[in-house]
Amino acid sequence: MKQLISLEEVAMFLLAVFAFSYLNYSWWVFPALLLLPDLSMLGYAFNAKIGAILYNIFHHKALAVLLFILGLYFSWPMVQLTGIILFAHSSMDRALGYGLKYFTGFNDTHLGKIGKRN
Repeated sequence: MKQLISLEEVAMFLLAVFAFSYLNYSWWVFPALLLLPDLSMLGYAFNAKIGAILYNIFHHKALAVLLFILGLYFSWPMVQLTGIILFAHSSMDRALGYGLKYFTGFNDTHLGKIGKRN
């Protein structure tokens, strides 16, 4: 099942690349911005709950889709780009097994525990 979910997430990542191709940005912008959502992990410097909340906000696909649609509707390319980057990053993370976080710690995700198996 995990492989099937990963394959689905790779397809969604490719959808984000496709959507990006319709924006008027150079291709180097996509990889340059792709890891920016991980700055949300800085919330873990405070505690696990704040870290999980910030991480989950910036890795939630509904926010990404909402931003993209708002950018499309109002003709705001930067907002479209933000939605695409958030969507692509979240898809990439989930393809690699990194899911939305529980308050118990960074390694506890909706896709299961990440890291070393004991």
